[in-house]
Amino acid sequence: MIELTGWEPLGISVDWAAVEEELRVPLPADYKELFEAFGGGTFSDSVSFLARDGGVAFDFLTLWRLSLSDEQEGKYGDVSAVDPYPIYAPGGRGLIEWGATEWADQYCWLIDAQRPGECPVLARADGGEWRRYDMSTSEFLYRVLADTDFRPFGIAQYELGTTFEPGPGDNA
Repeated sequence: MIELTGWEPLGISVDWAAVEEELRVPLPADYKELFEAFGGGTFSDSVSFLARDGGVAFDFLTLWRLSLSDEQEGKYGDVSAVDPYPIYAPGGRGLIEWGATEWADQYCWLIDAQRPGECPVLARADGGEWRRYDMSTSEFLYRVLADTDFRPFGIAQYELGTTFEPGPGDNA
């Protein structure tokens, strides 16, 4: 991803032990590398990557906490915002969002605390059916940005370039 975008890694320091203690599950190693190199922001003016941000827009943990709170408070009634899956709750099984597009595509991991280390990517276009991808976060993101045949999620056919713009809280 660094080579694809020409990005100079930020080298963000993260207390992963604290993050994973809160989640009660390890996050994918490649996501942590992306997080430390890029922080939160937007790839190709279209794909949001959640990591950290001074506000809420790209802050991975804040958005997860808000989604979990909304679900636990029944904001959507008996239906999950990521139906048919629940939002991941510590120690359980569910989705954690790590990316999205301006076209309402969502990119999540299916996290199961009983199966730590297994984090398939689930993606859906504009509220449609979830599709499972047994690949790493970085491979999925790379294919979204660079693979013209990665349908329906690939954006390379739109020739938007492979840039990265940090979120407003990330001082690059």
